[in-house]
Amino acid sequence: MKLSKIFSFLLLGLLLFFCNEAPKEQVKISSKISGNRIEVIDFHSTHRCMTCNAIESNTKFTLEKFFPNELEKGKISFQVINVDDERNAKLAEKFSASGTSLFLNVIANGKEKQIDLTNFAFQKGGDQESFSQELKLKLETEISNL
Repeated sequence: MKLSKIFSFLLLGLLLFFCNEAPKEQVKISSKISGNRIEVIDFHSTHRCMTCNAIESNTKFTLEKFFPNELEKGKISFQVINVDDERNAKLAEKFSASGTSLFLNVIANGKEKQIDLTNFAFQKGGDQESFSQELKLKLETEISNL
């Protein structure tokens, strides 16, 4: 038990330490805003690691492959948000995002439901196929509830 705790802290420390890759430009897929919809939000800090970049890449891949119609119609949108940019402070605070985080913000009938996918994203970030299939299922479930 003690060894697994130590290993978990060590792994977390390594992830935070190696999150030093240069930032990418902000990405926003679909600017259409409609009633009931799902906002997929990928928060990140200025310096990013391989896994952080993979989360963005895998999310974008999944949305473009499985949900192009929903993106086009504004039923799903994708935003990549730098939490270190002061202009994003209120949004980051709303989601309690201080670094890399992945959220679904499901908006139905004027109410928002935030689904934190951060743990899933880090666990599956290195495996595009697994990540994509699981994210697809999560999105399909939420779309069916809109």
